[in-house]
Amino acid sequence: MTTVQVQETPVRNTPLVAGTVMTVLYAISFSHLLNDTIQALLPSIYPMLRNSFNLDFAQLGWITFTFQCTSSIFQPVVGFVTDKRPLPHSLAVGMALSFTGLLALAWAPNYPLVLLAAATLGLGSAIFHPEASRVAHMAAGPRRGFAQSLFQVGGNTGTSLGPLLAALIVVSHGRSYVAWFAILALLGFGVLWRIGTWQRQNFHRLRPKVVADGGKHAVLPRSKVIGAIAVLVALIFSKYVYLTSMTTYYTFYLIHHFQVTVRTSQLLLFVFLFSVALGTIIGGPVGDRIGRKRVIWVSILGVAPFSLLLPHVGLTGTVLLTVCIGTILASAFSAILVYAQELVPGKVGMIAGLFFGLAFGIAGMGSAALGHLADLTSIEFVFQCCAFLPLIGLLTVLLPEVEPHHKHV
Repeated sequence: MTTVQVQETPVRNTPLVAGTVMTVLYAISFSHLLNDTIQALLPSIYPMLRNSFNLDFAQLGWITFTFQCTSSIFQPVVGFVTDKRPLPHSLAVGMALSFTGLLALAWAPNYPLVLLAAATLGLGSAIFHPEASRVAHMAAGPRRGFAQSLFQVGGNTGTSLGPLLAALIVVSHGRSYVAWFAILALLGFGVLWRIGTWQRQNFHRLRPKVVADGGKHAVLPRSKVIGAIAVLVALIFSKYVYLTSMTTYYTFYLIHHFQVTVRTSQLLLFVFLFSVALGTIIGGPVGDRIGRKRVIWVSILGVAPFSLLLPHVGLTGTVLLTVCIGTILASAFSAILVYAQELVPGKVGMIAGLFFGLAFGIAGMGSAALGHLADLTSIEFVFQCCAFLPLIGLLTVLLPEVEPHHKHV
């Protein structure tokens, strides 16, 4: 394991914010909840789309692929552009696109227009995530892990609410009721416009802090940075292919393997996704205390015993194991994101866009591939194969130390 000496760079005569701006963090987390509730409606109504358009698993996988890859392609671009030229009100524009995608999804008369609706939702997500992550970074003060976790838990909570709301509202009344969720998009638009105004007013005052903080962390040779980024990409692959197997195909696994109803499968998906939200809020503060690398170790590799056991237990055991898996695995992303931002200081938007984009893109490609695999074999075989993905977490041993030796308590 490579250890690099940390050089402390004192910052003087710079107007900085002394602490964490909690009102902004709560607002951006709430906006993330609204955004991801909207996004989560898409996979939540897959059983309805499958019946309406007579789709196979591969076609469902291509819906996820379209959504995720639209998002993944544009997120790094948005992050790169906004690092150069801030666009605070772009957050509200992203929510407006999600509003449009929701209405298209509610009334799409055929499969190609469902794909177009998925692409529109993906573009809205692409604009939202990197800039929203920048806002969380700006408002974090010294508590970066906590800020990213609070931001992420809003999204994870929204992701868990999507299936629940779909089960309670859309399944009971029909796909057209997806349009009612456009109200959430309008609410999000208003909140994000206010956040954009705060960001515009405070950007130049807070930006020196973001750049100067790079001096507190290790400056690594370019080759080591590239190697560390490659390891983080492999860990993102492990995490998000496994997560997409759950979010896209868990309901079908439960229906096929345990003969539960569609409503029950969606409620159990909510239980899993709620555990993901719980793990997210735990991971960031723990990373602030004990270090990101230790959290990455535990959160990815620690899932392996549970994932390997999952395909071989009954319904009750499946529910309990998925709660453990979701809680442990979800703590990784905030740690990975903050670790990467400390690895490449001064590129907050680009790194956020890159890693959110990778997460979405890998999930999209994984969903399409797993759909084809399920059609060729069975949904049970897919879960047996995915059980081994957390073992990729062993690559964490190759990550260098980039954090200060002291910790904020």
